[in-house]
Amino acid sequence: MSAALMFRSALRPAVQAAGRRTAAATTLCRQTPRMMSTYFTPAHEYGKVDGKIATVGITDFAQAALGDIVFVDLPEVGDEFEKGDSFGSVESVKAASDVYAPVSGTITEINEILGDEPGMVNSHAETDAWFVKIEMEDDSELDDLMDAGAYKEHCEKEAH
Repeated sequence: MSAALMFRSALRPAVQAAGRRTAAATTLCRQTPRMMSTYFTPAHEYGKVDGKIATVGITDFAQAALGDIVFVDLPEVGDEFEKGDSFGSVESVKAASDVYAPVSGTITEINEILGDEPGMVNSHAETDAWFVKIEMEDDSELDDLMDAGAYKEHCEKEAH
């Protein structure tokens, strides 16, 4: 098992509780539409949500930890995943790491550019180098994810 994968696997359970929202924040989120909000997993995936579509990739923190990305393995359009399932992988000169679905749903689009230009993840991880678009089954799964502030704190703790 690669060091990056062990790192991600070991931290996943410990930090999930820390990134959860309060009941008041959850209630507020359910009352307002989820338009262009970004959510983060403790394992360094992001989901930019617009309506029922989550655009998913790895964070800048993740790409920096992995180093130069040389290969990205993505699923097929129409594939279905449960929250937490591995839907692909990233290989770098240092390690290989699975990428996990932050929400359950069906893949509606993949970023085909990454097949020819995997290094784009290093320069545009949270913008143009998204991996997949997922039509979410249940947007209440977002309640278990971190917002930008909680994710920043999470990364600061990991860096120390």
